Amino acid sequence: MAATKHKTGTREEWLAARRKLLEREQELSKQSGELAKERRKLPWVKIEKDYLFETDEGVKTLQQLFDGRSQLLVYHLMFGPDWTAACPGCSSLADHFDGTLPHLNGRDATLIGVSRAPIEKVQAYKERMGWKFPYVSSFESDFNFDFGVSFTEKDKQDGAEYNFEAIDFDKVVEEFSGSDFMEDAAASCGIDVAEYVTTEGPGLSVFALEDGVVYHTYSAYAPEANFLVFYGQLLDRAPKEPSDDAPVRRNDEY
Repeated sequence: MAATKHKTGTREEWLAARRKLLEREQELSKQSGELAKERRKLPWVKIEKDYLFETDEGVKTLQQLFDGRSQLLVYHLMFGPDWTAACPGCSSLADHFDGTLPHLNGRDATLIGVSRAPIEKVQAYKERMGWKFPYVSSFESDFNFDFGVSFTEKDKQDGAEYNFEAIDFDKVVEEFSGSDFMEDAAASCGIDVAEYVTTEGPGLSVFALEDGVVYHTYSAYAPEANFLVFYGQLLDRAPKEPSDDAPVRRNDEY
């Protein structure tokens, strides 16, 4: 049997290295806690526009999506109106939501998914994936556009921002064209790579409800929004480097 190419050592050497690494992990945990406090200090922005969403229970306002709680976390799944399925990466992330619902709900927070696909497509996909969390459609709403995860043809011509930076759409298409991983992901959604990388993006939008008024409090986009993927946190503690080309559970494998 061939010996591993990875560095090996004695138990004493491992323990010394592990204690040294622990110092950095503890510092990271401290910084993470400090960042959470800073997030909560961000100014709230009052929502002035009336947004309507198609849901399993009919049309609802943004305020109604809170479902009686004061905090609302909205994950934007990439699923355009003409797509046949949602992004496989977003779908892998959303696989985690059902288990977190009772814990979030018990702490005065509601978690939902939203896509621009029509409600019929959203409902069919939700059933196919076996999800229970609330998943709504913003098909006839500006919601996804206003919160920086969907882009119009005009945006592509005139420019837009994603993750608080200007996007060069031509450069994005050039970067990802020819990638087997991106080709596979786009094909699983029934579209080409150009549409996959320029019309929809993943993101998290967070809101607060106070005295009948809805406020936008926080947004995160890829790659920062990847913290939502719990299995990624586990893989970061596995011994091998995760590969960007590693197979994701495809949305046609359910």
